[in-house]
Amino acid sequence: MTSPLSTTTTAALDQAEIAALRARFPILSREMNGHALVYLDSGATAQRPLEVIEAERAYASESNAAVHRGAHLLAAEATELFEDARTTVAGFIGADERELVWTSGATAALNLIAGSFGNASAGLGGGAAAPFRLGPGDEIVVTELEHHANLIPWQQLAARTGATLRHLPVDDDGVLLLDAASDVIGERTKVLAFAHVSNVTGAIAPVADLVALAARFGALTVLDACQSVPHLPVDVRTLGVDFLVFSGHKMLGPNGIGALWGRRALLDAMPPFLTGGSMITTVTLDGAEFLPAPQRFEAGTQPVSQAIALATAVGFLEDVGMDRIHATEAAYGERLANGLASIDGVRLIGPRPGTPRAGLASFDLDGVHAHDVGQFFDDRGIAVRVGHHCAQPLHRRLGLTASTRASSYLYTSDADIDAFLEAAALVGPFFGGSR
Repeated sequence: MTSPLSTTTTAALDQAEIAALRARFPILSREMNGHALVYLDSGATAQRPLEVIEAERAYASESNAAVHRGAHLLAAEATELFEDARTTVAGFIGADERELVWTSGATAALNLIAGSFGNASAGLGGGAAAPFRLGPGDEIVVTELEHHANLIPWQQLAARTGATLRHLPVDDDGVLLLDAASDVIGERTKVLAFAHVSNVTGAIAPVADLVALAARFGALTVLDACQSVPHLPVDVRTLGVDFLVFSGHKMLGPNGIGALWGRRALLDAMPPFLTGGSMITTVTLDGAEFLPAPQRFEAGTQPVSQAIALATAVGFLEDVGMDRIHATEAAYGERLANGLASIDGVRLIGPRPGTPRAGLASFDLDGVHAHDVGQFFDDRGIAVRVGHHCAQPLHRRLGLTASTRASSYLYTSDADIDAFLEAAALVGPFFGGSR
């Protein structure tokens, strides 16, 4: 199978550039517990630059109105800003704006896909919805790496339709066993859903290989891109998937906004999941006709200020350069992996050092619970993520209940990584464990 990621030769951001970027993020100037904040939890939620904060404020104070509804000038202005934001965000992933559906986040987007497939399976959508119908004998395939948001909707869909849910396994390090894919994906597979980048291991999936295998059997592919769109150059045409989802709050944007991208022909054939105002053409007391995508999936009041702020975040990322962001984080991911693997008593989760990974790393410290590890870091002003990271099946497969994760972004500095690794080496001795 092909390599999951080509080695990049793009120059990483230097420390002076990172310092200039950090100055645009007010929260990074804070102190926590008497220490300068070291924020290494961007995999959960990224911080926001001044430009994004100001974009939401400016809309609320100058342009707030109901989009796609009012006939007055202010409403027209709000609608134009809203749709311009769609065009900007769609272009960021190489898509047409008619293929981008606003949602409240990636979780909502994945539930929208599964819910629409469920509606199709219940007979809605007519003949055009036939490719989305599932029943007994059909199979949905996920991986053992998935975030709960890309697992539970498929569990629910399988339960509603009688389809079988299967998974691609991982090895003892938490690395996907690709050789098993051809044993799991086959003629019964109707949907293959998987993460582009694991939020626990940092491993980057071999998308081309998995898409090609699914395509051999006519299966639809759904890509959870929450940990890739903010960090890697992503082009939906190159990836070849059928659907892709991501969240704004992980890419310098606000909460409450995310997006579903889908091939236009598929979106137009899918029955709606949420219904109500703004997604219809004609309504009678006995029935309704629906708009084409994306509006058919955008019932009700939309996250207008959030969409505009997300478009501003996209502009910020484009100004920095996704190639350079990726190069910077790839180097940080390697530093984290090497540093953690060298500490006595630490178990690095995911790819071994030297294997391409995103700019994050998770670990377990022998004899010390992850929550205690996290408190040790927090006392030193270092914000990391502890717990199962919404990936309980993966942790259970690895014999763990929780782990500790450090995740970087474009504003992470060498000093941040140094502080983390220095603290990581002290945790074991502090708790009387590894030395």
